[in-house]
Amino acid sequence: MLAGKRILLIIGGGIAAFKSLDLIRRLRERGATVTPVLTKAAEEFVTPLSASALSAQKVYRDLFDLTDEAEMGHIELSRAADLVVVAPATADLMGKMAGGLANDLASTLLMATDKRVLLAPAMNVRMWEHPATQRNLETLKGDGILFVGPTEGDMACGEFGPGRMSEVPDIVAAVEAALMDGPLKGKHIVVTSGPTHEPIDPVRYIANRSSGAQGTAIARALAALGAQVTFVTGPASVAPPEGVKVVKVETAQQMLQAVQRGLPADAAIFAAAVADWRVENASDSKMKKTKGGTPDLSFAENPDILATVSGMTKGRPSLVVGFAAETDDVIAHATAKRQRKGCDWIVANDVSPETGIMGGAENSVTVIRTDGTEEWPRMSKDQVAARLANAIAEALA
Repeated sequence: MLAGKRILLIIGGGIAAFKSLDLIRRLRERGATVTPVLTKAAEEFVTPLSASALSAQKVYRDLFDLTDEAEMGHIELSRAADLVVVAPATADLMGKMAGGLANDLASTLLMATDKRVLLAPAMNVRMWEHPATQRNLETLKGDGILFVGPTEGDMACGEFGPGRMSEVPDIVAAVEAALMDGPLKGKHIVVTSGPTHEPIDPVRYIANRSSGAQGTAIARALAALGAQVTFVTGPASVAPPEGVKVVKVETAQQMLQAVQRGLPADAAIFAAAVADWRVENASDSKMKKTKGGTPDLSFAENPDILATVSGMTKGRPSLVVGFAAETDDVIAHATAKRQRKGCDWIVANDVSPETGIMGGAENSVTVIRTDGTEEWPRMSKDQVAARLANAIAEALA
């Protein structure tokens, strides 16, 4: 998807620099040419040899390399690329950019470039939250600099919070979104993901084992093809993707409302594992164990989001895709579900415990359409998402 694209990758100094090596590999897998630039501090974490071996390109390190500067190398480097990516973007690099400093090769390239620049910040949580960093962030955004992350999580220093560099797939997706006028440009797609939590009382709820990984991967893949994505997610265990509009919900009723607010759309992809029932008599305070035994819970059926959108007579998306997570007679149950719900496609998968699919990194799906059934081999959820996104692009063309 990045065939022929040229990326100048500036690697800043920080423990997250190890991810930059995987980033090089992933970008090259998609057809991009990657030219690495290492700061002095970056060389404390990754070696020029490893970056050169993975990129199959010369690694640039010194502003005063006479061979390169004889031909104004830093100017050529900064303008020959289609996109400049800084990963990790340290607090120091962000400060230099915001202040217009150019005292080493990396900062000089960033000042000299006439191409778009994408930063993937990575730093200690206190550094990220410092007023100076936040001022620099706003300045850079005002200058048109693109950002992916940072995310929240555990850090090498032992602290927890925002400042963690985005994972490589999210950075790749942000690169693709910045570079590509993809086949889904101008299309708006709603994607649901994750489980729903139906409260029993303020501390207990009914849920399922969905991680939200497949829905997240689908949203990321659609955005990479140029789509405007509204991502409606329940309480998933994976972070939402970058570059999409994220709407967080808890319950099935909230998810339906968020989907309806997200319409109109060209397509709607319902990958969420929505609870079929909710507790009608949920308590406003924590239920106590009593000698009388188990509480008397009354259940009510949740709204059917897929059927509701599929059955719309006005403003229905031209393509509605549902998911069928089954444990037996997968194809038969999924085929019946597509007919019953009225959707265009059903993506069926076997979520029996022995498959490891629900909550796992891989998936094995069968796509059921009006014109036939297509079984896909087991592959990573990212690969499933990319293949599905391409099929959606063809259908909406």
